[in-house]
Amino acid sequence: MPNLDSLRAKLFSAQSRFLTAADTIPLDLWQTSPSANAWSAADVVAHLCQIESSIIANCDRILRHAPRPVPFLKRFRLPLFLAEYRVRRFQSPLPVDPALLAEKDPMLAALCTVRERTLAFVDETKSRNLAPYCFPHPFLGMFNLYTWLELVACHQLRHAKQVHEIATLIPKHVVTSQK
Repeated sequence: MPNLDSLRAKLFSAQSRFLTAADTIPLDLWQTSPSANAWSAADVVAHLCQIESSIIANCDRILRHAPRPVPFLKRFRLPLFLAEYRVRRFQSPLPVDPALLAEKDPMLAALCTVRERTLAFVDETKSRNLAPYCFPHPFLGMFNLYTWLELVACHQLRHAKQVHEIATLIPKHVVTSQK
């Protein structure tokens, strides 16, 4: 079993770095996209909440049953660090739910609530071996539940970089009226 303190530290660090990046977005530009096909910071936070909630729900569901054996060839996966790097854009398997979009402070509070649930899941399952329980990632391959929990942190770091990019691009695309 992996070191759960290390996993918790990664989750805390990723959350801290994301919130630091989110602090650079002004309140009035929270839902502003830097370009037509780009997400706003609000879209990113809604996406993070959806994905992390979905991962924990899947983990909960899978733990209710006996672990299923994974065929040998399906055990191979791409390295987890690829989830953190923004070298290539991926289409999210879940579209952003517009009902989750709100002002900055309530959205960041919702993100913190989702992370609290993730940490509660880690605490609830600390006496169980989660390694035999697996389900596939849409792009990277088959992950056990420990890897999924680590992926939550890597995914949030990826989007912290995206929010930082949004912060640098927004002022260039916002038109101000001058009298």
